[in-house]
Amino acid sequence: MLQSLSGIPIRKECPPGACVCDRESLLDRADPDTDLRILTLTQEQERRLIERIDRIDSYDDLQHVSALLYKQLGVVLRITPSPREVRTVRGFVILLEDQPGLCKKTRQAVPAAIRKCLENHPEIAFTILNAHDLLGDA
Repeated sequence: MLQSLSGIPIRKECPPGACVCDRESLLDRADPDTDLRILTLTQEQERRLIERIDRIDSYDDLQHVSALLYKQLGVVLRITPSPREVRTVRGFVILLEDQPGLCKKTRQAVPAAIRKCLENHPEIAFTILNAHDLLGDA
């Protein structure tokens, strides 16, 4: 079993039936163009990512973390207001786009950490709303 990509540690496999990350089939692909960066997000790295999200204190910093997620792991983070109305941070749709190799736990942990960040820094939530023109530059 492959434990590293060119010496870089990769995430341990999830227990059978516990995840839909499709990690093994991603590793088995013979295509050299397959993006395996997401597998470098080990549980330790995920913990550090969550800690980094907890330190976000501005909209620009949130955008920076989102850009780093894409650059380093190939993961696209989407934060949009709900199509209905936004009364609390629960009204935001926060998700990591589906991608082979992206663990179910990560798909849940990152949005939860961002939601907590928005609760602690409501000015970021207002900036997101304004970026989607929901406040009408109020």
